[in-house]
Amino acid sequence: MQHSNTDSTTITPSFGKLLKQWRSQQGYSQLDLAVNSEVSQRHISFLESGRAKPSREMVLQLATVLEIPLRQQNLMLTAAGFAPIHAETDLSAPEMTSIRKAIDFMLRQQEPYPAIVVDRYWNLLLTNNGATRLLNAFIDLKSLQANFCIDGRINLMRAMFHPQGFRPFIVNWEEFAGHLIQRVHREAVAFGENEQSKLLLKELMSYPGVSEIWQASSRTAQQALLLSIHLKRNLQDLQFFSTIATLGTPYDITLQELRIECLFPANEATEENWKQA
Repeated sequence: MQHSNTDSTTITPSFGKLLKQWRSQQGYSQLDLAVNSEVSQRHISFLESGRAKPSREMVLQLATVLEIPLRQQNLMLTAAGFAPIHAETDLSAPEMTSIRKAIDFMLRQQEPYPAIVVDRYWNLLLTNNGATRLLNAFIDLKSLQANFCIDGRINLMRAMFHPQGFRPFIVNWEEFAGHLIQRVHREAVAFGENEQSKLLLKELMSYPGVSEIWQASSRTAQQALLLSIHLKRNLQDLQFFSTIATLGTPYDITLQELRIECLFPANEATEENWKQA
């Protein structure tokens, strides 16, 4: 089941089309965007129609107002005829040493409870000992590596949704999957024109029963304060809720897209069972 989601060659949309897409997605009218970016509404209209070309500074100014992710800012710069300015640095690079130390510290502080670091496609980048122990309690890491990888990294969404992954062990599967698929959909839309996000969403929706869960999830009212994941296999019966942290004000694509997810016991039984396991 190993895949590679390398982006296929596509035609880059025009700057005007990208600007209009992001403006609409963020709920801005042309007038709203004009006021917030301190340019005329007529100029916004001309940019979207292609009758005017933006300066590099104008691209970045509009992107900042619209809160466009750095990766898509690079795409907009390219579409406008400028070189990308935002770097995408590997987490293992020397210049990332201080950031990596901070992340490692956060993972250690979460022990004995699980903590993971994922990228925007939900590929697993880092884990603490608690997360490794939790994964191994249900599916050994070799099986996860063999069956649910993208470019050598375990994709947690595939592992959660596929019938041969964690799905059989999730007691509240429909509720939990409904939340996750909505999340993946929101992120795919938020990231704009990106083939990998679309392919991941399309693959998850192709798994048995997921499209029905997607349709029902938008109509289901949540009563609990937090959604927990309830995992059960043999004597293992665990319930966790999660928090997600991001890095503040990053200027690098990799750092902006990192997600640090920490799991906490959702009840006293899980807290006691996990400490004794």
